[in-house]
Amino acid sequence: MTENQNQPREYDAVKGGQSQVPLGAAVLGGIPGVKSRLASPIVEVRITALSEALKYGDAGLDLIIGALQDESMSVKFAAYSLLKDRDELNLKEQFQKYLPTFDFDVITVDAEGKENSRRTSFACFFSEDLGNSVVLEMVYIPGGKFVMGSPATEEGRIYRESPQHQVTVPAFYAGKYPITQTQWQAVMGNNPSKLKGEKRPVDLVSWEAAVEFGAKLSQKTGKKYRLLSEAEWEYACRAGTTTPFHFGETITPELANYEGNYPYANASKGLNRRQATDVGSFPPNAFGLYDMHGNAFDWCSDRWHNDYNRAPTDGSSWDTGTDNCRVARGGSWDYDADKSRAARRSSVGARDRTSLIGFRVALVFGSVL
Repeated sequence: MTENQNQPREYDAVKGGQSQVPLGAAVLGGIPGVKSRLASPIVEVRITALSEALKYGDAGLDLIIGALQDESMSVKFAAYSLLKDRDELNLKEQFQKYLPTFDFDVITVDAEGKENSRRTSFACFFSEDLGNSVVLEMVYIPGGKFVMGSPATEEGRIYRESPQHQVTVPAFYAGKYPITQTQWQAVMGNNPSKLKGEKRPVDLVSWEAAVEFGAKLSQKTGKKYRLLSEAEWEYACRAGTTTPFHFGETITPELANYEGNYPYANASKGLNRRQATDVGSFPPNAFGLYDMHGNAFDWCSDRWHNDYNRAPTDGSSWDTGTDNCRVARGGSWDYDADKSRAARRSSVGARDRTSLIGFRVALVFGSVL
């Protein structure tokens, strides 16, 4: 089936053509209507029908579970997002049958860095084959709303993180890890990094080079890979949290790679590793993303602006303006904990290359064939 986002009308399964009923309206009532729209060749119609299926109890739930077998990855993940937080015991088994998942522990700490909760969660992903046994794992990030920026009460806050504003982020896919040196080599044919290590984040890559990587990866795979927007990055980093770090009120060197001699809040001083570590060496956030705090900054697609006045609220990249600098997020192995906060933003020249900055990629929701 073709994922056509330009169809203005809904397919009428009974008549075999386009109906005059606007997209999303019922062709037939109740479960028969939902089933009719789930048979539509138009992806958006099928996704809309899934949301309506929730109204019809167990019968609707069965239809949503059935959509995990849909030919479109967009429909599969739409069904997943509707089912993920439900308590039915058999649902995870259904996910694993039709969508790859991985398990992980979600950890939170108090202001002193002491663990105060741990729970097991899971996320859906798919693997992109880059050749020569090199894969890129992309994690599904459900869409949602969040408050971007930091509150006035947050320790270390600077004016560049204001004003706080609500942003609506559509669903997308994000790299499970920063792009590694092996992945860069597979796509670009070289390894520019100073801190060598196959599983370490690629470094000494400018913003321009990171964009070129996305373009070559898109050409290689036929999908639309790109850098995360700044809003997408913060939304993905927070993973539903509102604290300075997705771990809670602070971080420790056991949770992230940063300059441990400069802790945050009431945490104690700790290890300074003085170099990048292999990706995935520390616990992930609730979305299943690793290294969102520390290790290496992530390039974002946006032009730099000194604050959020007139910033987009739809999750898109802020590309207007004349500043040639770009946004980097997440902190690094050589920066103190404060620079790794979810809200912290840095301005870096688009052509600058440093061992402190790497990147991860995003994939437009719906561009998976």
